[in-house]
Amino acid sequence: MRTLSRKIAIAAAAAAIVTAGVSTSASPASAAEPPSLQPPNGLKILGQFVVGSGTQTYTCTAGKFSGSSVPEARLFDGANRKVHHFAGPSWQSESDGSLINAAPVASSPVPGSIPELLLEVKTHSGQGLFSTVTHIQRMNTFGGVAPTTACTDGQKISVPYNANYIFWGN
Repeated sequence: MRTLSRKIAIAAAAAAIVTAGVSTSASPASAAEPPSLQPPNGLKILGQFVVGSGTQTYTCTAGKFSGSSVPEARLFDGANRKVHHFAGPSWQSESDGSLINAAPVASSPVPGSIPELLLEVKTHSGQGLFSTVTHIQRMNTFGGVAPTTACTDGQKISVPYNANYIFWGN
């Protein structure tokens, strides 16, 4: 039942983003959002994107899929902007080429899914969508968890996931 409710919440969030477009003003944190995942005060939302298709890829080590995953995802928003999310973790605008790399600063577990995150941007490249982004939230995660089955060392597996990405900046 919880899985169905979570899928409905993700679908509703995706629909809201697609129909509402992108907000340019700061919004208060959700009551359910852990304080550690809230971006610094004074920032505004520069973009809200959903995963159109995405995977987290794990490599088998010592007979287990464990450790860090490598993301590969296509994100979209209500303004028809598209973003490529990949190893780094990195995000690149498909319309203007602007690129950011970030690192997690806070994490909140989600049972049966990859954790929700607050990331801080470490590097920028190019002008455009991402040129003033300072923080990223990965919220409403679903799936993407490494399997617990035995595996052969070096074997890779890509696990589908979904999430909302909120880009914050000045």
